[in-house]
Amino acid sequence: MLSTIRLRGIPSECLTLELTETSLMPHAEAAVPKLAALRTAGFPIALDDFGTGYSSLGYLKRFPVDQLKVDRSFVRDLTTDPQDEAIVGAIISLAQRFGLQVVAEGVETEAQAAKLRELGCRHAQGYYFAKPMPAPDLAHLLQSATLPAPTH
Repeated sequence: MLSTIRLRGIPSECLTLELTETSLMPHAEAAVPKLAALRTAGFPIALDDFGTGYSSLGYLKRFPVDQLKVDRSFVRDLTTDPQDEAIVGAIISLAQRFGLQVVAEGVETEAQAAKLRELGCRHAQGYYFAKPMPAPDLAHLLQSATLPAPTH
């Protein structure tokens, strides 16, 4: 994989490798050195679907990851379910304390996006922003879009 990426001239920092909790945990001991090698090679690593699988905080401490992705199942009712809000807030706080970036998945409404900003989540993905599209359509969207100013 690394040789193919290098052959294509793609900078490693431009590709985030997303791994789900459920794929990592059964092989956690073997995964740690492999993830460390990928990270040393410059690849950012995201732990996808965080909170839905094993969610071992001990392993989170040991895994060399850069990003936690909050699963859409917690984001869906974020604005109406206090327990989902508490879970999302806890994941965001935990990630920030670990020095990790947080990405919320499955954002479909302005209210969800606003609540996530309120909770300190600065990165999100979902249909609220755009539906999946072919690369040429994305290029057109990015060229024609007026992007909002970053909120810091």
